[in-house]
Amino acid sequence: MAAKKSSDKPKNLVAAARGGQPGGGLKRYWEIFKSLAGTIAIFLVLRTFFVEAYRIPSGSMVPSLLVGDWLFVNKLVYGPHVPFTHWSLPGYSDPNRGDVVVFESPYQADQLLTGDDPTPTLVKRLIGMPGDTLYGREGVVYVNGLAQRQGYTSPEQAKGDPNMESDLFDWQKKVGLAASRFGAAPAQPKIDTWGPFVVPPGHFFMMGDNRYDSKDSRYWGFVPRANVRGRPLFVYYSYVPADESDRAVSFITDIRWGRLGHWIK
Repeated sequence: MAAKKSSDKPKNLVAAARGGQPGGGLKRYWEIFKSLAGTIAIFLVLRTFFVEAYRIPSGSMVPSLLVGDWLFVNKLVYGPHVPFTHWSLPGYSDPNRGDVVVFESPYQADQLLTGDDPTPTLVKRLIGMPGDTLYGREGVVYVNGLAQRQGYTSPEQAKGDPNMESDLFDWQKKVGLAASRFGAAPAQPKIDTWGPFVVPPGHFFMMGDNRYDSKDSRYWGFVPRANVRGRPLFVYYSYVPADESDRAVSFITDIRWGRLGHWIK
């Protein structure tokens, strides 16, 4: 018996070196893999159905949102979208007029000319609900005949040419009202003069707060309810972009500390 124990000793040492028993190393790697896979799965579920980070790439929502703002977006509120499908799960609220909303843009054929995504994810303010009659005159937006506050914008914002025309406005000619109690739609819509038209069922009309620097529903039309992806919550990080900063590595050296934790309204 003593000789047998002596002969088993080298095998036991090798097994211990491999993890305590034969195949122990593989088992340890499998456990690590399962832990990583579980962590990734939880992250993907949270990102898909609950909260996602979003970066503001343009000035279309100034002063509410600035270039260089990073936001957390609540995807559960309006019903999270199921990836690779046309379905969305039920949410606990519906979009309302005045909300800042994250959504998938309607198809923009002109984006292909510049090599950009024709259906980018955007953030704008919801201006028109289904059934609303909308029109713009001299830079003022009217909803059902009532002038809306201009002061999502700021006095410091540059004002564009109010008579600017674009081929991208031509879609409005098909929906503009030839006659209404608010007057008739112009023969050629302009950036400040458009409508009236009625927002169709199941759709919204979106505009940027920075009205003269926002490519929005005036250009590409109504947004289907199914395209809505969420509502921004707050700014968790913000910095002055490199092309506006005089500091090196501005994402570290030129942080907008006062915007951290800013709730979006």
